[in-house]
Amino acid sequence: MKYNTLGQSELRVSNVCLGTMTFGTQNSEADAHRQLDFALTRGINFIDTAEMYSVPSNAESYGKTETYIGTWLKRQARDRIVLATKIAGPGRSMKWIRNGELAFNRKNIRAAIEASLARLQTDYVDLYQLHWPDRNTPLFGQYHFDPDKERDFVPLAETLAALAELVREGRVRYVGLSNETPWGVMQFLHMAEQHKLPRVVSVQNAYSLLNRTWEMGLAEIGFRENVALLAYSPLAFGLLSGKYLADPSASGRFNLFPGFAQRYSKINVQPAVAAYVELARAHGMTPTQMALAFVASRRFVASTIIGATTLEQLSEDIDACAGALPDEVVREIEALHLRYCNPAP
Repeated sequence: MKYNTLGQSELRVSNVCLGTMTFGTQNSEADAHRQLDFALTRGINFIDTAEMYSVPSNAESYGKTETYIGTWLKRQARDRIVLATKIAGPGRSMKWIRNGELAFNRKNIRAAIEASLARLQTDYVDLYQLHWPDRNTPLFGQYHFDPDKERDFVPLAETLAALAELVREGRVRYVGLSNETPWGVMQFLHMAEQHKLPRVVSVQNAYSLLNRTWEMGLAEIGFRENVALLAYSPLAFGLLSGKYLADPSASGRFNLFPGFAQRYSKINVQPAVAAYVELARAHGMTPTQMALAFVASRRFVASTIIGATTLEQLSEDIDACAGALPDEVVREIEALHLRYCNPAP
């Protein structure tokens, strides 16, 4: 297992991160503990969760993932684990979280971290992330900014000041963003410098063969400002495994939770998937191996977030992230990217 420094932090994270949003819906507590134990034996020290998990989020599943991690974490040496969680923001209807009070203000941020720490059975989290922006932005399959959808939002400096209190109190070590835009990242960096507030060290955004939008603006920011990418959905909701080509009704998240698959229902997604699957097999790789090796090998990716429902899947994914792609394969991937440029932004 390789380890990387997370942005301008002192955190050393495994280049594979265990994503946990299946814990509580697709995976039982016993399943979750087996995955966590297995990940640890394979050298993974980085665990990512969120207050809204498990997915799909609802009143019954809310907080289950953190709870399952907490019952496992209390038996571990805490300093061996890099634990990340997220606070849910406004713009989505989740009345079961703080009675729908989701703005990133001081009151809600403090309530969220206190509840997360209680469920996780720990005194602190290593990385606390804003799950998506408070303000109006295109999210989860949307790709046009629409000024007509503008809404009031908490000033970014006020949000960062509230997070700074948690850092000073020792409840949070570092702060990060998720599903963020170039404008948002630069504004947070500017506010941190201007007001001497905590600097964001990472951004957790979708990144895969079907969605390389990070490279269009955020890659330069990440390089020049030393802000790391935590790549989620590297298999594009399982599509890049190729299993849905052979059996469109195959069991998996894409069919179980169609509401979360909207970014993968666009016109060029299926032709792109078929082309990448064919390329992988032509070079003697499984589609999963090629897709994960590509993401994990990008120099701007600090850690690739993988989620699985079985230990067999988890083991395959960990191995794939350690793989290397021949230059010829990378060149052919780039040619396909020009043909099918970001079909699932």
